Amino acid sequence: MIAGAWRVGMRRWRAWQQQSIARRIFGVTVTVGVLTATVKLIAFAKEAIVALRFGTGDVLEVFIIAMVLPQFAINLVGGSLNAALIPTYIHVRDLSGAGAAHRLLASVTAASLTILVLLSIVVGFAAPAIVPLMASGFPEAKREMTITALRWLLPTIVLSGLTTTWGAVLNAGNRFTLTSAAPAATSLLTLTFVGFRGVEWGSGALVAGALGGAALEAALLGWGLTQRGVPLTPRWYGPSREVREVLGQYGPMLTGAFLMGGTSVVSQSMAAMLDPGSVSALSYGSKLTTLLLSVGAAAVSTAVLPPFSERAAAGDWAALRHALRRSTQWLLALVVPGTALLIAFSRPIVALAFERGSFTAVDTQVVAATQAMFLLQVPVFVVSMVLVRLVSALRANRILMWGSALNLVVNIALTYVLMRLLGVVGIALATSLMYAVSLAYLWFSADRLLRVRERESRDTTR
Repeated sequence: MIAGAWRVGMRRWRAWQQQSIARRIFGVTVTVGVLTATVKLIAFAKEAIVALRFGTGDVLEVFIIAMVLPQFAINLVGGSLNAALIPTYIHVRDLSGAGAAHRLLASVTAASLTILVLLSIVVGFAAPAIVPLMASGFPEAKREMTITALRWLLPTIVLSGLTTTWGAVLNAGNRFTLTSAAPAATSLLTLTFVGFRGVEWGSGALVAGALGGAALEAALLGWGLTQRGVPLTPRWYGPSREVREVLGQYGPMLTGAFLMGGTSVVSQSMAAMLDPGSVSALSYGSKLTTLLLSVGAAAVSTAVLPPFSERAAAGDWAALRHALRRSTQWLLALVVPGTALLIAFSRPIVALAFERGSFTAVDTQVVAATQAMFLLQVPVFVVSMVLVRLVSALRANRILMWGSALNLVVNIALTYVLMRLLGVVGIALATSLMYAVSLAYLWFSADRLLRVRERESRDTTR
């Protein structure tokens, strides 16, 4: 009986989503959000087991520092490539057929693999020079362990590049479940290695979990694509117009991602100028917001890019504008009340999560205020992600590059002023205000871009 009710409910849910693009976006956002939250809970269980096994000792520190460069490369290269590839991929698929889209994917995959392999080799050779800069407080033996772990982790750059590209193609085909669930593989494998070989292998258990998880994620998504008839073999078909278009969009996205990465560096560096404990307060105060944004960004980005790209490829600007407006309304209706509730209960949340041992009631007061200021950015960030994906769908990623430069300048200025007035709480407020400025810039730019495309479309049909 329960199973029958579940099937009926799911049929009604899917039917409701198909009634409009905005409902489809909202439905996918909820689905991906739930799956991503589940994956994050599994990751939290992994962190708890790792903390239980290793605490804050050398084993964990070696792995954390070793993972910094691979993770930065994955976020910088892989994420930017997807936003550049998918709009063109959908455009080619809809206008020229699946074969042409597959050739584009093969060429872009070949190019990206070349970039990622070369990047991995460079990082591997540069590790003895880079690690001492990142871990200046480590003794010599610990630095050597970090260099070894870093080199073992280098294949994750290539594997994660494949995973992000293949996952984006699955999303473009409206297949979201596997892409959202696959990251649990790394957490589950890490749990296994730490649980059974943590004592014997030390940091090697964490490295094995990360490396094996990356391979398993790639295998799962590769299997998902083959089930849909998409060939996986990379092959360079030459610098076609579509390939040049993807790579042309990739440059601005890469620059923008690099600039946005600088905002967190600014915040941490300026917190270090304040009283002792400010860096820790900033870190604790950002954890809940970071969790919410990671779930929200994954859900929104996954949900909106394919339908936006489809409407842009079809030149249906009225439908695209309507989808933007309605999806924004749905998301704000979902996010604003929850965010307001979290801000109202910021203090008890911090007390429940952290207030024990050396973490005092005074610490709770500072961290709760910092957390409340960080949480202000959540609704703004979610709407901004919709606009970012709209700009990517319109293949105008230079707008995002200049927006990232603006964000960095605004962040530096606001952080400098507000930290003098409010301390570490001011740094958190500066971050939220930066995203508000970014939202205004993106809304103005996206609206102007849509008007230009609509005018060009009318001129063409005359």
